Parts: sequence; structure tokens; C-alpha cells
Amino acid sequence: MYQPRHFQHNDTAALHALMQAQPLATLVTLAQGGALEANHIPLHLSAEEGELGVLRGHIAKANPLWREHPEGAQALVIFQGPQAYVSPAWYATKAETGKVVPTWNYLAVHAWGALRVVRDADWLMQQVQALTQQQEAAFAQPWQVGDAPADYIDAMLRAVVGIEIRITRLQGKCKASQNQPEANRQGVIAGLRASGAATDQAMAHEMAQLMERERSAPHAP
Repeated sequence: MYQPRHFQHNDTAALHALMQAQPLATLVTLAQGGALEANHIPLHLSAEEGELGVLRGHIAKANPLWREHPEGAQALVIFQGPQAYVSPAWYATKAETGKVVPTWNYLAVHAWGALRVVRDADWLMQQVQALTQQQEAAFAQPWQVGDAPADYIDAMLRAVVGIEIRITRLQGKCKASQNQPEANRQGVIAGLRASGAATDQAMAHEMAQLMERERSAPHAP
């Protein structure tokens, strides 16, 4: 991933937080003949395992991914955070010089590791429960795997296979107008906040939080 210095995002805890908040990942793997395949799969992150964490999920047994990807070969997992179009009309410097162009702000995390296929029923049950608990936690009456009939769950588990990736490399990018003067950044935040789109609101929040962290960070004498 192209990473200009302004946009490098290397805080592992922050990257893990984004992965957990946006678990629907794009999993890029090799297929037969060396072709690249992309699948969109919710993955549960165990951040405390290993140096960079472990990702686990499951896919339909009918999905050829688990048969075609070479055992032990590297896979790339992409997590996408808030993103928004940035209009040059929001820049304070538009009125000063007119030298402004549109751009796009976004957060993204890339994780690499060897893909392991798991067909153990107990492992699959634990993975499904962990992912369900994570996603249901915000509900007043969270659904649990045990709420469904046991024979039905057993049949569902027989129709899937598990996947696991121990992360060996983690890279993040936060493109949030850090290369712009403060007046332009404030203009972008105001423009995004004026939008009714949830993605714009989320990006404005990320930008405001980033600027606050920059202000409170200690400065070298």
C-alpha cells in the first residue's frame, strides 16, 4: 500500500480497534493457476494472541477458496474504515489561491499471514460463538448460538469450513488531510459535518479526533 509519510498509521492498538469495529474484510488469496481471488468475509480478531493478533472466520464449504489456496501461502486481508469525498470548495485556500483539487479521505488496514484451513467442529463452534458475541453485544437482548436448535446448528457447521490467519505483518493508512494547513482541515470537517451521509459524519469524527490528539501530543523542545 502506498504510504506517504503524512498518512502512515502505525499504532497497533488503533489498527486493531478499526479491525474490530469493521470486521467485514476483503480476503485476497491465490487460486489455481496463480490467479488472485477476493472474498468478503467477517473475521474475528483475537488481538491478544501472538505479536500482531490472529484472525478467524468461516466460509461456505462450497466456496473453492479453501481448496484452491495453497496450504501455508500468504493471504492479504483488507479492512476499510471511514471514507469520504473531499470537495476543494471546503478549503480556506480556495479563496486565496484557487490552487485546490478534490481528493478522498479514508482509513484502511492491511494484514498479511499464512492462511490455515480448519475443519474441526469444536473450533468452528468456538469461532461462530466468538463472532456472534462480538456483534450481538450492543443489543439489549443479544442472540446466542444456543438459542437455535442444536441439530440445526450442527447442520450449519457441517456446511462451513474455518479459516485462520496469524498476522505476521500489519500496515495502516489514515488519509485525513494531514498534509493540509489547519484552516483547510477545519473546513473539511465542517463540510463533512454538514452532510447527511453517515460515512461523511464518521470521517469528520476521525479527523477531529486526530487533530485533538496532535494538539495534546508532547512536542520536542
